[in-house]
Amino acid sequence: MFLRLALCIGIAAAVTVAGPHPSRAQQSQTPPPAPATKPDATTPTPAAPATPAPAPGAPATTATAEPSDPFGEDTSLTGKPMVYMKGTGTWDAAFETITKAFKKLRGFADKENLKVDGMPITVFTSTDDTGFSFEAALPLAEPPKNPPRGEIAVGTSPQGHALKFVHRGSYDGLDNTYEAITNFLDEKRLEAKDMFIEQYVTDPLTTNEENLVVNVFVMIK
Repeated sequence: MFLRLALCIGIAAAVTVAGPHPSRAQQSQTPPPAPATKPDATTPTPAAPATPAPAPGAPATTATAEPSDPFGEDTSLTGKPMVYMKGTGTWDAAFETITKAFKKLRGFADKENLKVDGMPITVFTSTDDTGFSFEAALPLAEPPKNPPRGEIAVGTSPQGHALKFVHRGSYDGLDNTYEAITNFLDEKRLEAKDMFIEQYVTDPLTTNEENLVVNVFVMIK
């Protein structure tokens, strides 16, 4: 399974929605432990002109990061109105599942002439050895005048104190980044909430999977 599982177990979504929504799980009292590597996972390495020094706590396999990339940067997330949809998937088809959800959200936003104000995000709400539950979302400049019905809902994006980490490369390669994040939290003795957010700097619908840039936000107590 993805090393994301260490940060995901018992996770709860950090969104405020109109209507029923998963309740927040019990917050962990210690940083998430380092999990085992997902069976059969591979980590394609995109070409890079140079190999900068790894960020503190990062393994050698994340050395393709840019020197200016933050790794554990202290930040504060501000809540924005958003449209989102819930979904489930398996780890083997995670990227396909998430991008399929974004296609539906983009279609809705275009149809309703909604102004997207920010990068798409995924909040993982629960995981197990084989799959996961998630909420894919598009931040908006303002809430829709006509509330959606069916599988698309309106909410508020996650907000609060977080640490920012950057991943470059394949979606499967996020395993290595999450391992580095877990090590970073252990070394710094930081207490993380049972949730994390992926923010896609490069458009997941148009960018080759091997060339993704993803911000990972870990909420800190």
